[in-house]
Amino acid sequence: MEYLNKIIQPYKGLRREVYILFISRFVNAIGALIFPFMTLILREKIGLPESEVGLYTALGGFLYAPASLLGGNLADKFGRKKLLLIFQTLGMFSYVICYFMEPSIEMVYVLISASVFFGIAGPSHDAMIGDITTDKDREGAYSLLYLGFNLGFAFAMIFAGRLFANHLNIMFLIDAITAFISLALIAIFIKETYDPSKKEETITEKVSKNEMEAAFDGSIIKVLLNRPVLIYFALGIFGYRFVYSQWSFLMPMHATHNFGIEAGSLVYGNIGSLNALTVVFFTPVLTSMFARFSNLKRVVFSGFLFTVGFGILGFISFKWVFYLSVFIFTLGEILEAISVMPFIMNHTPSSHRGRMSSVLPIIMGAGFSVGPLVMGYVLEYTGFEFSWRFASAIVLIASFAMIFLEKIDRNKSNKIINKQSQ
Repeated sequence: MEYLNKIIQPYKGLRREVYILFISRFVNAIGALIFPFMTLILREKIGLPESEVGLYTALGGFLYAPASLLGGNLADKFGRKKLLLIFQTLGMFSYVICYFMEPSIEMVYVLISASVFFGIAGPSHDAMIGDITTDKDREGAYSLLYLGFNLGFAFAMIFAGRLFANHLNIMFLIDAITAFISLALIAIFIKETYDPSKKEETITEKVSKNEMEAAFDGSIIKVLLNRPVLIYFALGIFGYRFVYSQWSFLMPMHATHNFGIEAGSLVYGNIGSLNALTVVFFTPVLTSMFARFSNLKRVVFSGFLFTVGFGILGFISFKWVFYLSVFIFTLGEILEAISVMPFIMNHTPSSHRGRMSSVLPIIMGAGFSVGPLVMGYVLEYTGFEFSWRFASAIVLIASFAMIFLEKIDRNKSNKIINKQSQ
């Protein structure tokens, strides 16, 4: 019982809005059927070659970047909630349109449009969480929301692997319906968390003693130049995201290549469920186990787990190895997920959370875009074994870079602590 209490301790005493967002993300994730199967939709349903699959996947990611930048600016100027509701709704209706379409190149354009709408809405999510948490409870809040998403995602992947072969349109409809319910929860139960017109302090500013979160006059560029550790951090995570993008790019193609389209899509659906269930059961455990470690140290451990988890498929590709691979890199995914945004928010002025939640994810998320583009050509000219080894080498290099960054940030933090104690 004492051990159980220790595990759930980070999730106790959070603000009501955090628990509403937890439910909202759980519901939304139950219907998250499309994005994990995007590669197979482009390859198997529309019939694009590997290089074009990578190209269109990258295009969606590249358009997501300026959309996110726009969303961050709008969130800081007009508030988080209204931006989130408007553009998430537009993304939802994009999926409704796809429900009535046959797989075609036109469907690709609608899906890319949906990516743009979700990109504009994205920064409002992270900024909203930053508004209602402090540096004391932020890691628990992000961990809980990550847990909620993956709890729903576990159900989604069970159904998605079975619907994909013959009921793609039903997948679009389910995704749209759950998105509507998720948005309704936010619209009804969560008030605007940041109103720039009133110039009021956020919850964080009222409670937190972290001087890095105090409101700041100046542009987002000025903030980043004043805190270069954030730029270096984002570049390191770029390498992580480059490799993690292969979870939805190389992995499904490798599975269908080895086991056939129907059996391979079923395997991919099953390992997707394993990914989500691993998150559900191990997120509280790892959050508790690594509580005494800094965010950057957890990210270093994450990188080593990514290296082993993805790299193993470069040497062995039996069916059971796919399951082992997913389990290992999912442990790394958990450590990264509960550490990245808390680190960023702990170093970001409250007045710039929306913009920071767009600018840095552009750098980090570029790995998602560049990953499929580069690996599509690598795969076409080499093979799956070399592709996995190449990807694991990239994340290993990024992991070592994070070790040096952790030392720099620790020294700077010690200087701030000594300054405050004087």
